[in-house]
Amino acid sequence: MAQVRVGFLVDTSRCIGCRSCQVACKAWNHMDADKTVEKGSYENPTDLTPNLYNRIRFLESADDRGDVKWLFMNERCVHCGDAGCMKVCPAPGALHRTKDGIVVFDKEKCISCKYCVSACPFNIPRYGADDKVTKCHLCFDRVGAGRLPACAQACPTQTLQFGGRDALIAKAKVAGKKLYGENALEGLGVLYALEGKPEAYGLPADPSIPTSIFLWKDVVRPLGILGFWGSVAAVVVHYVTFGSRQLEEDGKGKGGDANE
Repeated sequence: MAQVRVGFLVDTSRCIGCRSCQVACKAWNHMDADKTVEKGSYENPTDLTPNLYNRIRFLESADDRGDVKWLFMNERCVHCGDAGCMKVCPAPGALHRTKDGIVVFDKEKCISCKYCVSACPFNIPRYGADDKVTKCHLCFDRVGAGRLPACAQACPTQTLQFGGRDALIAKAKVAGKKLYGENALEGLGVLYALEGKPEAYGLPADPSIPTSIFLWKDVVRPLGILGFWGSVAAVVVHYVTFGSRQLEEDGKGKGGDANE
């Protein structure tokens, strides 16, 4: 982990749903627009895509009196301190962490196994037509040059605040904000200041890496491969040990019958 880890503080109370962050992200990363169909929702698109690294979720809720209100939430990769996608990825370098603590991807090294999809408790990685992983990389190229991420620079209300993670946490606590992700998965790189329960924003209350993916990757699959090659080896050994001898004996038997 980086000595000075950077990250985001997403203050949901400031978000007005303008989606400037979505547009700025697409512009900086030269991503094509997604073709969408009207489905009666203000969300557009209605999910992350290989061409959309972050989006604003429109969440309608009602209070105890029945009054309806909107919650807006910036959905993206949260750059976990203990990143499940990195832990399960079998391709060295396909998913890796920068010196700033940002989890980034390298399409050229991705082998399209999709383990990262199963290991992410936030359902973030996406695969496009090229069958390669994509997700928010926190504009690591801009950050490396001392610039703000494109989405943070475009945000008109300072909903997206970028900087040193520890400083962002301290700032939020001074302001009396309720933080999500401070300690989860060894600390999320994207922290949320929420005005309600995490579930109301579509966030898991207690995010964790699914153990099933490790069981498959580290136990079941290797055993299956071992069993396959073990069977092949057994066939070869059996043939070497008994097969050729049986053929010789059969040959002698046929020869003896012919002489008689």
